[in-house]
Amino acid sequence: MSKQLADIRHLALDMDGTIYSGGTLFPWTKPFLERMTRLGIGYTFLTNNSSKSARDYLAKLDALDLGVGPDQLFTSGLCMIEYLRSHRPDFKRLYILGTESLRTEFSEQGFTVVGNSADDEPDALIVAFDTALEYADLCMATYWAGQGKPYLATHPDKICPTDLKTVLVDCGAVCDCIESATGRAPDLVLGKPHASMLEGILARHELEPHQLGMVGDRLYTDIAMAEASGAFGVLVLSGEATAADVAACPIPPDLVVPDIGELGNRLADALEKSRRA
Repeated sequence: MSKQLADIRHLALDMDGTIYSGGTLFPWTKPFLERMTRLGIGYTFLTNNSSKSARDYLAKLDALDLGVGPDQLFTSGLCMIEYLRSHRPDFKRLYILGTESLRTEFSEQGFTVVGNSADDEPDALIVAFDTALEYADLCMATYWAGQGKPYLATHPDKICPTDLKTVLVDCGAVCDCIESATGRAPDLVLGKPHASMLEGILARHELEPHQLGMVGDRLYTDIAMAEASGAFGVLVLSGEATAADVAACPIPPDLVVPDIGELGNRLADALEKSRRA
């Protein structure tokens, strides 16, 4: 374990449930990030939440006084944009069931976001996490799915973590609604645990998979993606997953810690042992 931790050169950090909960920054987050900088370990914030554009997320992180640059953030929305550019350049006109923030991000990247009319035909349907979901928009998305349009979802999450007394219905649950009405699931679901969420980080920083630590609070997205990608999977118990969930997991994470503060301790100890060896 110590050798594996000492090999880590970069961390992919889940956001909600890992560095904050809803709008509340965990008290150990800033000390942890400062410690990683001192240790020479880089980090990229990674989120499945596609309700905000990268610009909006950077503003949120700035408001939390985290000082994150554009190259330190990757969202499922950006993952979808990269996927369409590299794999489906023919998809130029999109019906996007998502927030205005996300639709604007796609528009700024050169896509045409079609309107809410059957006369405004798209090349493909994109379903995301729409926190301002309107019934008419859901009906139009369902119509295009039923018409057989290529259908992609930004991520599979059923709910979004929150510190509020409510349930935030997420992209995966909306896709379930569309499937109930049409019998059709998405053709492709990106975001965690899809390997594409880590491929860009590995390439950008010239890393081998074992040099990357995937840190998050969900077994079926964060840890499943780490396993599939060969990255070192770290589960924190500050969000969704519990110790009971870990005990019932057939393939456990490489490391389980209460929070990223404890991960910082483990990494520092491993690097110190490596230097002494």
